Amino acid sequence: MTKKVRLTFEELAETSSVTLGHYDEHAESFWQGTKDHDVSQNREALLQHLRGNPPYRILDFGCGPGRDLKFFKAMGHTAIGLDGAQRFVELARKHSGCEVWHQDFLGLKLPAEYFDGIFANASLFHVPSQELPRVLRGLCASLKSEGVLFSSNPRGENQEGWSDERYGAYYDWERWSELVAAAGFAEITHYYRPAGLPREQQPWLASVWRKSLDRREARAVRRE
Repeated sequence: MTKKVRLTFEELAETSSVTLGHYDEHAESFWQGTKDHDVSQNREALLQHLRGNPPYRILDFGCGPGRDLKFFKAMGHTAIGLDGAQRFVELARKHSGCEVWHQDFLGLKLPAEYFDGIFANASLFHVPSQELPRVLRGLCASLKSEGVLFSSNPRGENQEGWSDERYGAYYDWERWSELVAAAGFAEITHYYRPAGLPREQQPWLASVWRKSLDRREARAVRRE
């Protein structure tokens, strides 16, 4: 791991291909190992801050085999999954019955102002730091006005690199909040997981964000 990294185009491509290859190879065991994980705190953190009348359109960003897609659909929402691992896409469609898009995080093609909320649970940390601002701006653009982004990532000291066959970037709260705010979001709340443990035993940093008003909208609000 290192604190400062500048990757070439080829190295960026490798972060995706090797990481996704790992998940494709271990997709079934990943499903068995995570399908019963209790992330109800994270799902509720997103849902309680959505505005407007349900059902909501929710993007499960990095949906994996479909555990949370299945939950959102059962709640009556329109849930759409997105993952870069082909095998995860296949399993997510099977387990949830939802629409699932096969897209690399580094090559996103998302509709503008389409989603009420984005659920990025244990996914955004796979984006290399030099690409994260662009990816976050893309997620922001795909949210409706005042839409909500939830993210949960393993925290660290702003280092990144390879862990076996997976690439990851690990931020502390200060740096993470700077990056997300710069992409057009305003913080709602953040917390550490698992709940009820000393901080050193809470490896996950979760945060909830609302799409900020753009300058023209903000000026209009001030005039009213």
